[in-house]
Amino acid sequence: MTLGQLSAHAGCSKSYLGELENRDVPPHPSADKIFAIAAALGVTLEFLLEDRQTEPDDAVVDEAFSRKYKRMALETERRLRQILDAWEADP
Repeated sequence: MTLGQLSAHAGCSKSYLGELENRDVPPHPSADKIFAIAAALGVTLEFLLEDRQTEPDDAVVDEAFSRKYKRMALETERRLRQILDAWEADP
C-alpha cells in the first residue's frame, strides 16, 4: 500500500503519516488516528504499537481478519462460508 493509499483509507494526510514514520520524535497520534491506521493496514493496534515485531504473526492476522469479516456485507459472508464449507468437504 502506498502512503497515498494509506492516507486515503485512514483519513490522515500523507505528511502526517510521513512524520509518524520518519521523525525521531514522532507526534503523539490520537487513539482514533492509530485505530484508523491499523484498520486501513488490516492489523491490530497492538501490532502498530509493538516495536519488536516487523511482520504480523498469525494471531494478529486472525484478529484483523475477524474484524474485517464482521464488517462484510451479509452476501459476502454467505459466499465466504460456502467456500469454507466446500474446502472442508474436499478430501
